Amino acid sequence: GPEGFNSKNLALQAQKKILSKMASKAVANMLIDDTSSEILDELYKVSKEYTRNKKETHKIMKNLIKVALKVGILYRNNQFNQEELEIVEKFKKKLNQTAMTAVSFYEVEYTFDKSVLAGLLNECKELLHELVTGHLTPKSLGRINNVFNHFADVEFLTALYNIDGDYRPYLKKICEGVNKLLDEGVL
Repeated sequence: GPEGFNSKNLALQAQKKILSKMASKAVANMLIDDTSSEILDELYKVSKEYTRNKKETHKIMKNLIKVALKVGILYRNNQFNQEELEIVEKFKKKLNQTAMTAVSFYEVEYTFDKSVLAGLLNECKELLHELVTGHLTPKSLGRINNVFNHFADVEFLTALYNIDGDYRPYLKKICEGVNKLLDEGVL
């Protein structure tokens, strides 16, 4: 009945649904800053080369963009309660730590530790699950797993950080972008 109608919730659902349908590079570029977009482009290139599967890589990146946009919508629309806002802060700190670690492993040769970086990424995944479980569908939670399972894969990380490997130019651009976001306080 009319008592169950809530226009704010309906608008929020519509935003999430529209973004699900529109999660493309063009929309991402419109909603995500240039530096983040460049990082995503490099992550796409290295992932496509690593997996040798354009379709799977496209799906991973599309899932990454969808999840980021949905979490952003929830946050901007004040959908998180106080306990969840504390999780947001924990997630931001963990993401910052992960970003600094990833850059440090690139900048300081022979310091890369796949289990440390994979562990940090998995901690980010767990915090994100904790944050959005009450807000997003199981399908969206699966998207989170798809993204983090790819980027936290120790074989992928080992290949990416191989000093003499083919992926070094991608890692350089990714780390330059991440460094810029760290300097700007975005991460």
